[in-house]
Amino acid sequence: MMQKLHSTTVIVADQEEALRFYVDTLGWEKRQDNTMGEMRWLTVAPRGAETAVVLGQPEVYNEQAPGPGRSKGCGISVTTDDIDAEYAALTEKGVNFKQAPEMMPWGDKATWFTDPSGNEFFLVQEMGAAS
Repeated sequence: MMQKLHSTTVIVADQEEALRFYVDTLGWEKRQDNTMGEMRWLTVAPRGAETAVVLGQPEVYNEQAPGPGRSKGCGISVTTDDIDAEYAALTEKGVNFKQAPEMMPWGDKATWFTDPSGNEFFLVQEMGAAS
C-alpha cells in the first residue's frame, strides 16, 4: 500500500543557484546531495515536511532548461500559517511574486511566486471552510 509522497521534481537551470534560493532565501533545508556519475541528486524541503523537492538537471530529465519564455507552473503548493508575513519577508529578500496574497474563491488566502529558473509555486494559507 502506498503511504506517502516521497519527492517531486522541478527542473532548474542551475542547481547551485536553485540551492541558494531554496535554502538561503526560502529557509528550506537541504536533504540530500549525492553525485551518481554525471547526475546530481539534490533535494530540499521546508523544515518538517515529509515530501522533498528534487532540483533536477534538465539534461538528466531530457528537458530544456527553464528560462525566459519557457517558465512553467510546476504544480507545487506550499502552505504557511501567516501568508502576509511570509509574503513581506520573501519580497524583502527579492522573491518574485505574481501578486499580493488575496482571498481565493474557495476561502483560502494565496499567491504565486517563482524560483530563479521560473518555476511557479502556489503559496497558500488555509483559512478553513468558507462561510
